Amino acid sequence: MPSSSNRIFRLLPAWAAAALLAACAPAPIFKPAPDTANVPPDTVALAPERYSGRAVIWGGQVVAVQNLPGSTEIQILGYPLDASQRPLPNSPAGGRFIAIMRGYVEPLSYPAGALVTLTGHIEGVRSGSVGEARYVFPLVKVDAAHVWTAAELRSDRPHVSFGVGVGIIR
Repeated sequence: MPSSSNRIFRLLPAWAAAALLAACAPAPIFKPAPDTANVPPDTVALAPERYSGRAVIWGGQVVAVQNLPGSTEIQILGYPLDASQRPLPNSPAGGRFIAIMRGYVEPLSYPAGALVTLTGHIEGVRSGSVGEARYVFPLVKVDAAHVWTAAELRSDRPHVSFGVGVGIIR
């Protein structure tokens, strides 16, 4: 029968690998509220009364920015989020939505095509169009938003490489 110290030494590589993998994944940027609705924008557009006032953490690709007298509206094509809440633009889109931010927002801070994640509350829907097609946009009153940089989007790659030793890539 193997001793307990031998068992520990046999399990040590598995524990080390698990710790390394956990350390490589960036943490989510927003903490979900207890009432956070885990549904895509197109689901909210179908039954807005069911989700009115609910918190969401949504992300996607900026389509357009419109500054109004007291607020800014950002139209976003929604995508699923990974475990770090980064949008996954290679996944099927989950519908468009309009993010409503207080005050003036510099459009260059949210350029078309940029990936963004936000947290806020559903404020209803608005009918509009995408090209010639009629469309129902869920409205989200934004509490906080994050525009992803290229470096942050690449950060899912492990920062550890193995060779003749262990090194950290920066």
